[in-house]
Amino acid sequence: MNLLRILATVSGMTFISRVLGFVRDAVIARAFGAGLMTDAFFVAFKIPNLLRRLFAEGAFSQAFVPILAEYKNRRGHEETRLLVDHVAALLAAALLVVTAIGVIAAPALIYITAPGFSATPEKHDLTVELLRITFPYILFISLTAFAGGILNTYSRFSVPAFTPVLLNVCFIVFALWGAPYFDPPVLALAWAVFVGGALQLAFQVPFLVRLKLLPRFRFALRDAGVWRVLRQMGPAVFGVSIGQVSLVINNIFASFLATGSVSWLYYADRLMEFPSGMLGAALGTILLPSLSKYHATQSPEDYSRLLDWGLRITLLLAVPAAAALALLAVPLVATLFQYGAFSAADTFATRDAVIAYSVGLVGLILVKVLAPGFYAQQNIKTPVKVAIVSLVATQLMNLALVWHLRHAGLALAISIGAFVNAGLLFVLLRRAGVYRPQPGWAVFALKLALAVYVMGVVLWLTTGSASEWLAARAHERAAWLTGIVIAGAASYFAALWVLGFRLKDFSHRAAE
Repeated sequence: MNLLRILATVSGMTFISRVLGFVRDAVIARAFGAGLMTDAFFVAFKIPNLLRRLFAEGAFSQAFVPILAEYKNRRGHEETRLLVDHVAALLAAALLVVTAIGVIAAPALIYITAPGFSATPEKHDLTVELLRITFPYILFISLTAFAGGILNTYSRFSVPAFTPVLLNVCFIVFALWGAPYFDPPVLALAWAVFVGGALQLAFQVPFLVRLKLLPRFRFALRDAGVWRVLRQMGPAVFGVSIGQVSLVINNIFASFLATGSVSWLYYADRLMEFPSGMLGAALGTILLPSLSKYHATQSPEDYSRLLDWGLRITLLLAVPAAAALALLAVPLVATLFQYGAFSAADTFATRDAVIAYSVGLVGLILVKVLAPGFYAQQNIKTPVKVAIVSLVATQLMNLALVWHLRHAGLALAISIGAFVNAGLLFVLLRRAGVYRPQPGWAVFALKLALAVYVMGVVLWLTTGSASEWLAARAHERAAWLTGIVIAGAASYFAALWVLGFRLKDFSHRAAE
């Protein structure tokens, strides 16, 4: 299978999810704006969503997929099915305990993650209520990630990629039609999370049945494969949670800033996640099974070439995305969110955070490509050590920047930490001899810079002023932004073509 085609498929599914995500956020912004209720919901959702990232895009896949791929390639279907059954049973039991503890300890969790809310009892109590409704999402989405890991290992990439669409559909339906039936109305968003999590899990069940790998939840604590997964999970959870801790600490800082700061960072993060999810998460998803296969079959040259391909694809798409995100910050925020209760002041505040996040977009995506270079070799400890260093760097930047840049300083600290993380991973891969760059990088970088410059000029000339965007009507903004995006993309890819880039140059076969 052609990895470029797989990437296009997975990114396409992710694109659908992200577009619906923006529709979701536009609906939430129009109905609730950026104030007490949205601050409460986003904090309540951040805790289970943090574990979604930890399992769905992080620790579980890193620990489970390489071992599952080894069983699939070396031990046959029956032993693979036993591994799936045993891991599923232990995972489900642990998740039930965690969910019960989370629901009971919700007040303490909110006090830890948003201590500034305690000054406003109404805000604190609402956040606790929302968290108790959303916390079971951890159970649903972690089992969904487990199913997704199996499907990805068997090259069923499109199914897990499409699954998040269901959560966004639930958000839209509950926000538009369910809110009037709840008091306060923001409770509708919490129930959307609960229902959406259950639907995502149910959606993947038929595909597991077709593979004859639907878990039967059989406990076998002495299973060697289970213990291998657990040993990998320990440092993997720690490593991925370090990255998420930065977001939690940012939330703590933001809870002491002006009301709306949590929401401004949330909306900016949503914009940044669009390219990050379409490219970073997609690349990490498709690279890990092939890298694991190359490691299992002892093919170091293929392993290195695949990493090189991933890095070039990342820069080819992430660099222009970061530039466009910064240049189009006001048009994007105004078009997607400035409706109803979301004011012009909210637009400018969110713009500042978007620009700060765009600085680190390339670093964030590079981490998703470089880290699998270690995970596929079942080396979790090195990325953990790197993550600790990046966490320290991020928090030092938080302390240095928050006083003058406020919420935008928190976003900028995340960006700086991402580049520290990516840079250290790259150096260590090179030092270990795991990655050896293919010829032509200097010419590639020069041509890429020229193409991004051409795109930047086109965007600069066609964007107009912030006041024009604020004054424009909704349909005018949408049409204008669409035209600018098309012009920017066309100029970038046309420049690449003139400079000699061809689609076939970036094709690469997946490990069979």
